[in-house]
Amino acid sequence: MKKVYILLSFTLFAAFFSCTKNVLDKKPLGIISDAVVWDDQTLIDAFLTQVYTEMSIWDNEMYMPGNSSQYWFMMYFINHMSDEAKANATWSGNAYQLKFGNINESGTKGLLEWWERAYVTIRRLNEFIARVPGSPVDAAWAKKRVAEARFIRAFNYFSMAKRYGGVPLVTKAQAISDPHEELFVKRNTEKEVYDFVISEIDACTNDLPEAVAAVDYGRPSKYAALALKSRAALYAASIAAYGSGPQNGGIVGIENSLKNEYYQKSYDASKQIINSTKYALYNSDANKVTNFRNVFMKKQNSEAIFVRTHDDLPKDPGGNGSNYDFYQTPAPNAWGAGNIDGVYLEMAEEFEYVDGTPGTLNRAAMQQGLWTTEDLWKNKEPRFYATIYTHNTMWKGAPLDFHQGVLDASGNLVLTGSYQGILARALNGGTGFGVLKYLDETKDNNTNIYGSKTDWIVFRYAEILLNYAEAALALNKPAEALDAINQVRSRAGVASLSSIDLSKIKHERKVELAFEGHRYWDLRRWRTAVADLSRSFSGLQYILDYNTRKLKLQVINGIDGGAVPAFFEKNYYFPITPARRANNPSLIENPGY
Repeated sequence: MKKVYILLSFTLFAAFFSCTKNVLDKKPLGIISDAVVWDDQTLIDAFLTQVYTEMSIWDNEMYMPGNSSQYWFMMYFINHMSDEAKANATWSGNAYQLKFGNINESGTKGLLEWWERAYVTIRRLNEFIARVPGSPVDAAWAKKRVAEARFIRAFNYFSMAKRYGGVPLVTKAQAISDPHEELFVKRNTEKEVYDFVISEIDACTNDLPEAVAAVDYGRPSKYAALALKSRAALYAASIAAYGSGPQNGGIVGIENSLKNEYYQKSYDASKQIINSTKYALYNSDANKVTNFRNVFMKKQNSEAIFVRTHDDLPKDPGGNGSNYDFYQTPAPNAWGAGNIDGVYLEMAEEFEYVDGTPGTLNRAAMQQGLWTTEDLWKNKEPRFYATIYTHNTMWKGAPLDFHQGVLDASGNLVLTGSYQGILARALNGGTGFGVLKYLDETKDNNTNIYGSKTDWIVFRYAEILLNYAEAALALNKPAEALDAINQVRSRAGVASLSSIDLSKIKHERKVELAFEGHRYWDLRRWRTAVADLSRSFSGLQYILDYNTRKLKLQVINGIDGGAVPAFFEKNYYFPITPARRANNPSLIENPGY
């Protein structure tokens, strides 16, 4: 008899019987026969919950490998691949090396990939979509759950398209007895994949609820589906607008003439979310720094459209726990971990001053004399303080220490050992900065490595406004674009703009969505990654003056080390790889590999 593997956690089990829990992380419970599954509403729901569990990609583009030893840097790798940060952790090894032009025909060493895992999940979804309508369960419930499955399948195909371009569109569960051409499927064009994603969203949106019940929190509403359409259509429009057109029969690239069609679809989806008034920019705290921090810390707030839910229970990597706090938190931490994202000085400078003037520092002047951090970062916009931690940032009731070197009483630089009881080098160092966004100060990272109670936001209202602004500008609606951008800036506590252009929208996305997994893909879809990622970056060294306890500042050029980051034209798409082409001879490799 055919078997179906059902993954259940205690949380899910309780949800079915008490209706009080969210969709969270699951663990195997057992094996149940195929016939029983599709006749039982609880088991059908468990089958779909397994799919939710498999979608590790919702956690900041995290690919969940079979080898748990590779787990540690997954949630941060998308940040390291961008111009936001470097990897401070030396154990990230080959992962970080991909930033230096080492993505080749053999692939990305599994990192950021979403092919094998995607198709495993897609197969489950195809079976679910085919079987549930004929099951003896409540019809309204079945319609809603099938809509969820179509949303997840669309998300999977979108995630594949932005990596590989065109991929085989498989929409039914394959059987070993199927004809050769159905088993060894050719790649669809990139346009066909984006069109499929958009059409699936159009088909399932109205079958999803206006609002998700508490027991179903972590499942999509109709507005989550529209948010996916807003994002996916914007990506397709960008590829048409900035790409070099279809190549290899269209397996990559989209005709430039289609750009406004996709911009319109993104614009319409975003506007439908905006006009619904179901969501709003979170603006509940008077202090703008606290307010922006709480966008990511307050569960089920007004801005969160769709999230990956997490509880605070410790789980090993196979249990799909979140170790975000553990590795992102400032040192000291268990195992000497912490501050995994070394934020570049250039990223810190991206944040403006509250009056709207650029945040770029005078590097020559700042390296003269002695400074306090209050003077150095004076009048920076609130998102800077809420997104980045650095020397003297308050953390758990005490200021963080990032000094790397001490000027002794005679002005000599001490870099090893200690001076008058002060360590020459504090535990935190790296680039001089870390990522504060999403960090939970209440978390004990010495006793609970894997657990995190912070939900990861997949879609939030601010992104919708930014998508809307970009599409509106492309459709020659600058007033609407300006208004959307100024809504985001007003919430942030930074001066409004008087005019709008694409560079200002790009800047706003970089700052507002920093370290949320967007920047790397944005640079790829705008086709600016070759220029923006093929350059050296810098950090900031704080040197403590013993006499005054002020700081001498030194810019560290080439902070990534001897190699310079490099992004090549071919890297706008990941390779299909010889291994995948050997498994399916119908697959064509991407250009340049």
